[in-house]
Amino acid sequence: MSTESKKAICSHPSAKDRFVSELSKLDARNLKRELASNSGVDFTSNDFLALGSEPVIVKAVREHLESELTIGAGASRLLRGNHPAHEVLELAASKFFNCEKSLFMANGYIANYGLFTTLPKRGDIIIFDSLMHASARDGIFASLAKGVKFPHNDADVVDSILRRWRQKNVESLPWIAVESLYSMDGDRAPLDDLFEIADRHGAMLVVDEAHATGVWGENGRGFTEPYEGRENLVSLHTCGKALGVAGALVCASGELIDYMITRCRPFIYSTAPPPMIAVAISKSLEILESEPERRHCLQNLIQLANSELTDKLKMQGSDSQIIPVIIGDDRLALDVACKMQQAGYDLRAIRPPTVPQGTARLRVSITLNVSESEVVAMFGKLQQCFK
Repeated sequence: MSTESKKAICSHPSAKDRFVSELSKLDARNLKRELASNSGVDFTSNDFLALGSEPVIVKAVREHLESELTIGAGASRLLRGNHPAHEVLELAASKFFNCEKSLFMANGYIANYGLFTTLPKRGDIIIFDSLMHASARDGIFASLAKGVKFPHNDADVVDSILRRWRQKNVESLPWIAVESLYSMDGDRAPLDDLFEIADRHGAMLVVDEAHATGVWGENGRGFTEPYEGRENLVSLHTCGKALGVAGALVCASGELIDYMITRCRPFIYSTAPPPMIAVAISKSLEILESEPERRHCLQNLIQLANSELTDKLKMQGSDSQIIPVIIGDDRLALDVACKMQQAGYDLRAIRPPTVPQGTARLRVSITLNVSESEVVAMFGKLQQCFK
């Protein structure tokens, strides 16, 4: 290679230079992310029922490991990775959530991505809420179906979009995608209205129950509990939040689940989750059924926290375990979060693109990992920071 060629290659910007520059720009806009260790009183996790450290679940996993002497599944479910623990969990989940069939997947992101890239087809339309989680949006954007965003919780717009679309698309299948409880605002989807619209237009309704599972509905079955068993419902229950473990369960009719087993690439080409994870989730479902007092205790904490927000910060609460404290400015949100962490409270700043521009916030998450006195003290400190 000539000297001139070597000089030309060396003059090209490197990959490192590109990402150093990009990180610098993000840092200047207060959008650079960093990992931080867990410390302080927990007001940020999704371990709503404190099952993440539940001794009964730990014991079940330990007994499984001692009897099976296996950690990983070793292969995808369609090869040798289909363990009896997976099937036991899916049967238990189908019974618990009152659905025809369920499918256990590695996590909520993969489940959302998998169902939206598998079930809707070319020619279909997916109408999704503007505040849908990134995992669902990524799946929708990767789908062969057309994705159309509608204003948050505006069922009338959904009806209008479907009415116009149906005039030209009689044979195709429309899909409506929402979260039952939104992860950053803590508000609920108008499910009654959306099911009425779905029935009227022959649409499927996909409901992500991630933040409602375990907390809301009868025995923690989520807000779709009254509608389970309907052919036009697909519900998604993640297992890494209130259930305290990891993974996700897609609940639907038997035909839809069988089709996902046959055609869902993220399911087919992924190593199955460790069997011990399935064992732990099965035990979590048992606890939801047998210990309703956990939910009742959490409801009391939720009511207290929302009341404290209104009294001390003069902000409207969410009436759920997810309470947004809107600050607006990204830098200011980071500063307040830092002060709260220094005071011993684990609160994190949520910034764009996770939330819309100008709505940077603290996301207060209420779990059974905190006491009533800690809730009151935390909001008292937050009040001081705002002053």
